[in-house]
Amino acid sequence: MSTHRNVLFVPHGAPTFALNPGAAGAAMTQVAQSFATPRAIVVLSPHWETAVPTVGTATQLETIYDFSGFDSRLYDIRYPATGCPEAAKLVASALQAQGLEVRLDPTRGLDHGAWVPLRQMFPDADIPVIPLSLQTHAGPAHAYRVGQALAQLAQGDVLIVASGNVTHNLRDYGVARMSGGLTPAYVHSFADWIHAHMVAKDVDALLNYRQASADGARAHPSEDHLLPLFTALGAAGADAQAQAFFRGVSDYVIAMDGYSFH
Repeated sequence: MSTHRNVLFVPHGAPTFALNPGAAGAAMTQVAQSFATPRAIVVLSPHWETAVPTVGTATQLETIYDFSGFDSRLYDIRYPATGCPEAAKLVASALQAQGLEVRLDPTRGLDHGAWVPLRQMFPDADIPVIPLSLQTHAGPAHAYRVGQALAQLAQGDVLIVASGNVTHNLRDYGVARMSGGLTPAYVHSFADWIHAHMVAKDVDALLNYRQASADGARAHPSEDHLLPLFTALGAAGADAQAQAFFRGVSDYVIAMDGYSFH
């Protein structure tokens, strides 16, 4: 019988995903229900970038609206999660044990890369959340190493939620919208490439996706939205089998693929 690893890679799409979750949102709700209730959730978002891994230790997590010009209803949404300073210290210790420099942030709340997917999966906001920052400048191998440091927690009763998107080229979104809403071919081909290598457990190719794939650099002009996938891979462990719980595209250019691990 297949057993879950307490690790998910989830899409967060545009902020409007919170209002129109569609099929991707339904799949996220369903996959969350397949997990036993965790003691705490560690959430990694590309919208919190810091020089070194930083762990949020606040007891009450503010809902951060780190976007502008969107539907006014978004600014009325609150995700009133509590933090868990004790579990946050376990996260920091796990990262330090891997030789990583770590900082603590006693005030950080949840940006839309965190609260949008968490609200979809855990709408009651009744599980303590620990925000974790991303280091885009440090690249895929570092993101994977952060995940490896979290693997022990994921084998216990902590759920690791890595939030990002398999494709994320917002300049191409503007082009697609102006040209009648056609999805560029690379969006599907790169998502297919990622899926094939995830299923094959080809970690080396995934970490070197910019060289190993035809479309990696175009799919990610900046790496920030793909790096959480590598953290999820590291946290799941080398023996874990990745499984796509959803595959699809929203807003013409954003692959909304999500992965669980067994």
